Amino acid sequence: MVAIVLTVAQQKGGAGKTTLAAQLGAALAETRRVAALDIDPQGSLARWHALRKGAARAAASGLTVADTAGWKLAAAIEGLRRDNDVVLIDSPPHAETEARLAVRAADLVLVPVQPSPLDLWATGPTLDLARAEKRDARIVLNRAPARGRLLDAARAEIAKGATPALEATLGNRSAFAMAMAAGLGVTESAPRSLAAAEVRGLVAALSPWLGR
Repeated sequence: MVAIVLTVAQQKGGAGKTTLAAQLGAALAETRRVAALDIDPQGSLARWHALRKGAARAAASGLTVADTAGWKLAAAIEGLRRDNDVVLIDSPPHAETEARLAVRAADLVLVPVQPSPLDLWATGPTLDLARAEKRDARIVLNRAPARGRLLDAARAEIAKGATPALEATLGNRSAFAMAMAAGLGVTESAPRSLAAAEVRGLVAALSPWLGR
C-alpha cells in the first residue's frame, strides 16, 4: 500500500506549521508507520526529532524524520511513500520549487492559520498554490480559543472562500510548546490533557483521507 501524503503548507510565518506536523506525526505514529520530511530551511522539525532521540517515551514510536531538498526531493518523497503508511511534509514558507513539489505530492494539503483576519488574508497565496496544483486542501485553525467571537468570525471568513476548515482545532496551550521542547508530541508528554484530546480530534477529522 502506498502511503498517504499530508503536506503542511503555509507561506505566512508563525502559523504553527512545524508544531502541527510534529504533533500529528507523533500521534499517528502510535498506530501507523509515519515518516516526516523536513524541507523547511529553518530545520525546526529536524531539531525536534534530534531531541526526540533522547526521549524514552518516544523510543518505541514508529516515526522517522528525514530532511531533503533540491533535486533529491521528488525521489525522497516516493521512497518514503513505499516504506510507510503516512508521509508528513513540513514545507518551506515560500513558493519555491520545493514547496510546489511538496504540494504537488500531497493527497491533502493542511494549511495552519491563526484565527485573525490578518492571518486569514495572508493565507491566500498558499491556497492558490494548492488550487494551481489541483490538490485537496483544508485549513486547520491553530492557537484558537475554545469559543467566542474571534473563532466565530474566523469560521465565517473561511466559509466565504473555496477551501473549508477542519472542524477540529488546536488551542493556544502551553502543553504544545512544552512537548516540542522535549522532542515529544502532547499525546506522549501529556496524554490526558486538553491539548492531546485536540490532536486526537484532528487525527479523527483526517480519517476520510487516512482511511484510504
